[in-house]
Amino acid sequence: MSLKFLALEIRRVLRSPRFLIFTVAFPVLLFMLYVGIFGKGDKNVIATLMVSMTSFGAMASALFVGSRVAIERKAGWQRQLRLTPLSGAGYLTAKAATGLTLAIAPVVLVPLAGALVEGVSLGAGSWLRVTLGVWLAAIPFALIGLLIGQIGTADSVQPITQLVMLPMALLGGIFIPIDAMPHWLLQISHVLPSYWMGQIGRGAVTTDLSTGLGQAVLWVAVWTVALGIAVVRRYRKDSARV
Repeated sequence: MSLKFLALEIRRVLRSPRFLIFTVAFPVLLFMLYVGIFGKGDKNVIATLMVSMTSFGAMASALFVGSRVAIERKAGWQRQLRLTPLSGAGYLTAKAATGLTLAIAPVVLVPLAGALVEGVSLGAGSWLRVTLGVWLAAIPFALIGLLIGQIGTADSVQPITQLVMLPMALLGGIFIPIDAMPHWLLQISHVLPSYWMGQIGRGAVTTDLSTGLGQAVLWVAVWTVALGIAVVRRYRKDSARV
């Protein structure tokens, strides 16, 4: 992967007002709004909302990379890159790394708002899970974004992304409390990467830091490998058409 290409990709995205609004400011604003509605001074509820909005922001930021991929496919940019020394693996890795880099903003800003504005207090291990743990759990979503960008068009990529993101957020316990889900719906949510991303963060606000951590890491790894294979196969299929 070319570091210069990665730096170029990040600079291009950071110049997008849509990114700054929806993936940086929006999760923080949602957190503050939900705290005002549901928090009612309960620190446990506020901490849970902080985890949920951190997860949502990381997921949305990582998925954002798909829009750029679809636009580049339409413009023929991918075909031009195949004529350069940059390999397909380097291109895909740079795109996934861009999504993860963008996810840093909500992973830092939402917990910062929780700590400085709402007075959330956690131990060092818990803060590590809410930030680094949730950020690493965003890897499958960067790969989903790549896959959507390879499959969709410049016009359809945003609706497809929304159709993926909203059910993931709802069934993953980000907008609907896990405890409120019926048993059959909970069984479905257990196979989603959004659920396990949330579990990594939610475990940070419980008394036991080991709650579901090993299983969550395993599921994130499984999704990462499966989606990585799917992205590479799709890219090679598109390359064969050129």
